[in-house]
Amino acid sequence: MSGGVDSAVAAARAHDAGHDVTGVHLALSRNPQTYRSGARGCCTLEDSRDARRAADVIGIPFYIWDMAEQFHAGVVDDFVAEYAAGRTPNPCLRCNEKIKFAAVLDRAVALGFDAVVTGHHARLGADGLLRRSVDQAKDQSYVLAVLTRAQLDRAIFPLGDSTKTQVRAEAAARGLAVADKPDSHDICFIADGDTRGFLASKLGQAPGDIVDGRTGAKLGTHSGAFAYTVGQRKGLGLQVPAPDGRPRYVLSITPKTNTVTVGPREDLEVDLVAAARPIWHGDATPVECEVQLRAHGEVVPAEVTVDGDRLTARLHAPARGVAAGQAIVAYRPDPAGDIVLGSATIESGSRSVPGGSRSAAGGSRSAAGGSRSAAGVDVTAGSARGA
Repeated sequence: MSGGVDSAVAAARAHDAGHDVTGVHLALSRNPQTYRSGARGCCTLEDSRDARRAADVIGIPFYIWDMAEQFHAGVVDDFVAEYAAGRTPNPCLRCNEKIKFAAVLDRAVALGFDAVVTGHHARLGADGLLRRSVDQAKDQSYVLAVLTRAQLDRAIFPLGDSTKTQVRAEAAARGLAVADKPDSHDICFIADGDTRGFLASKLGQAPGDIVDGRTGAKLGTHSGAFAYTVGQRKGLGLQVPAPDGRPRYVLSITPKTNTVTVGPREDLEVDLVAAARPIWHGDATPVECEVQLRAHGEVVPAEVTVDGDRLTARLHAPARGVAAGQAIVAYRPDPAGDIVLGSATIESGSRSVPGGSRSAAGGSRSAAGGSRSAAGVDVTAGSARGA
């Protein structure tokens, strides 16, 4: 139970359904005062107290599990290492993969529990397949698409058939003090919200060149490539204006040469995405489906092929801001809710041209990847075992 409204209502619904529920709050910080607090926080001492009060109202046992070391290694260190490698991690996705449905689930099963209940806005159908939430604005299936079949079989998402408005109203009716608690924002382990400053403190200053993507000409310098995002237009500090006067955008980041590459907006477009380590629940490929390339990003029709540890998506419409390190999630439209077919980690994107293709996104990072959405934080709830 994270201390937010979603996990509190999820726990209450599991209890009402007859499950023997135990509320668990995850202590994720080695020093809780270094994490964000107040309305923009997550995983703080304040949140643990809110979670305990919610458990008392529901009438369930409550414990705090110390997962700080696992969280630091699997999420925080990974976040820094990925940026250092020129990729864009999604810390919410990694937290679900490494902490909530690995470390927590493993401990819960070892203690005799049958499943982990969370406040994620997503659905599991009778067929066991993951589906989008009915609340499209709060849907979190994208950050859950990394879960394996075995993990989904031990997961319960009670909120997938409700909108956030309905969840808040139910919390108020149940007398839960978190009913009106604002959603968390940004990255919980960066106390002041300054991602650039956080990365600089970990990686140090690393001056390099900003170059034109078409001519290779040097246009300026930077103090750290991690400070730039694919699609970024402002704050580039370019010393040479474009000949045609048009704005330039960040196209990619190359760690090997510590270079930030910029160019016109149309050079952001890609229509071929290569990804690794797929987790696939769908039928044999190639398959026509829709893909989502970043959290809360637009969906694009595509043909997806999975071959061993590789996934390739041929987009039927160009996409911009495709970033290495982000997840590509494939969906099959369905009347009962879009079904998650699988996911993989993006390695590169390219744009098809006669006679070959030119790289447009390999080793790049998107603005969406380095931030935490309002729906992507308040998700942790307790474990539950069948009555």
